[in-house]
Amino acid sequence: MQNYWAEFLTVALVHLLAVASPGPDFAVMLRQALCQSRRNALLTAFGIGAGILVHVCYSLLGIGLLIQQSVVLFSVLKVMGALYLTWIAIQCLKARAGGIYVDTQPRVAQSGFAALRLGFLTNTLNPKATLFFVSLFSVVISPGTPVALQAGYGIYMALATGLWFALVAVFFTLERVRKSFNRFGHWLDRLMGGVLLLLAGQLLFSTVSGSEPPSGPIPGTDR
Repeated sequence: MQNYWAEFLTVALVHLLAVASPGPDFAVMLRQALCQSRRNALLTAFGIGAGILVHVCYSLLGIGLLIQQSVVLFSVLKVMGALYLTWIAIQCLKARAGGIYVDTQPRVAQSGFAALRLGFLTNTLNPKATLFFVSLFSVVISPGTPVALQAGYGIYMALATGLWFALVAVFFTLERVRKSFNRFGHWLDRLMGGVLLLLAGQLLFSTVSGSEPPSGPIPGTDR
C-alpha cells in the first residue's frame, strides 16, 4: 500500500480541484440549498456523491474508454445530459417573485426521493464527468494498480464529493444566509436556470459541430 500513497494523493488533489470547480452539480446544489429543506439539500448532495460511483464502475470495467472513443455513444450521452439540464433550467426559470423560502417551508415542496434522484442524475448524465474519470483511470492511475485499490480510490472520491456538497448544503441552508438571498431569490433561481441552459446549449452545440472528446486528462468534472 505504501507504494501507492503518491498516486492516491495525486488522485485526491485532482479530484479536489475538480469537485470545487463550478458547474451543473454546484448550480443544482446551490438551488436546492436555497429553495428546499436542509434534509432535501443533503439528499441531493448524497445523490451527487452516489453518481460518482457510476463513473467509477464503468471506468474500472473499461466501458468508459469505449464511450470516450465512440463519437456516437459520446454524442448520445451529451444529448441526454443536455436535455436533462434543459429540464432543470426550465424549472428554475419558472421561479416567481415573493421569496423562494417562506418561514420554515419551501415554496415548492419536493420529496426526498426526488431530491436524491436530482443529484444522482445531474452527476451521472454529465459527459464532462465521464471524460474526467476515464482520463483519471487511464492517465493518472497506473494500469498496474490493483483493481481493489482503484475501487478504493473511487469510493474515496464518492465520499469526498458527497461531503463537499453536504457542506455546501449546510452553509446555504443557514437561516442568515437564506434570508440574505430570499429577497432576490427568484432572480437567483432564474440566473441558475440561465446558467444551466447555457451549459445544455454548449453540450448540444458540441454534438452538432461534431467535436470529438479529448483524449488527454480533464482538469475538472464540472468545467
